[in-house]
Amino acid sequence: PTPAFTFALINFVAVLIIACPCALGLATPMAIMVSSGSAATRGILIKDAASLEIANKINVIILDKTGTLTQGKPQLTDILSFNNTNQAEVLILAASLEQRSEHPLAQAILNEATTKKIKFYLLEDFKAISGKGIKGSLRVESGKAEAYLGNRALMAEIGVDMSQYEEGIRKLENDGKTVMILASDKKIKGALAVADVIKKESVAAVAELKKNGIEVWMLPGDNERTARAIATQAGIEHVMSEVLPEKKSEKVREFQAQGKMVAMVGDGINDAPALTQANIGIAMGEGTDIAMESANITLMRGDLMLIPEVIKISHR
Repeated sequence: PTPAFTFALINFVAVLIIACPCALGLATPMAIMVSSGSAATRGILIKDAASLEIANKINVIILDKTGTLTQGKPQLTDILSFNNTNQAEVLILAASLEQRSEHPLAQAILNEATTKKIKFYLLEDFKAISGKGIKGSLRVESGKAEAYLGNRALMAEIGVDMSQYEEGIRKLENDGKTVMILASDKKIKGALAVADVIKKESVAAVAELKKNGIEVWMLPGDNERTARAIATQAGIEHVMSEVLPEKKSEKVREFQAQGKMVAMVGDGINDAPALTQANIGIAMGEGTDIAMESANITLMRGDLMLIPEVIKISHR
């Protein structure tokens, strides 16, 4: 029986060797096509097959905050005024600076200014300072003013003392609000607080990812207090606050050096380097074109619950 079995096995393998390449050649792209199509019906656009293949091996996910965990439709909630500047002037200066900004936080200030029918100052020499804020020259009644709007790092960069204003600003940050500080003529003129509501599905998505053994991180540009407040709402323990765009991609590389498979989820221009660096870049469909171009996968509904769905499809 043994020689007969060996002879039969050799012939069986010979048939497989001849026939199987055709079957594999059809089955592999068919499996990718069906799974990609299935994902597309759920609002998940997959750019390349490799991303779908490795999605189930992801063990670290890094999330941006604004527009990813939160709705990205913030509202202006508070205006603080300092150094003999009234709240109306703080809003006019800030809105005039934000005219050319594409950040969701800028839209909150511009919406408030539009509602109050404020006339903007002429803006010249506008510059976005990555991870810190914006600056520009404004044609005010008294002449030309160099104005800055951003975080503490920006204020430190221009040499403005923040110490006497910290208490009021921290109080707003403890409530989970993002505070932008306005300075002109080397003086703090005021601060504007913006609140962004967390997406209702974010909490469920984070819980599902953690249940699958995935380590979830949040890397926002906000300060520690604001970042922690949002992270607590979302159920995220791992937070790195005040992260500049280039630091996000460095953090991705750090995880990859530890042998981990990393997914980066973001929606903004600032997220593009990290989306490219990650093993899988996932862009929110409501975000910028650059983010979607840099990513391997786009979630058309901007729903974080689609990420566990991607992993399930990859497993299948």
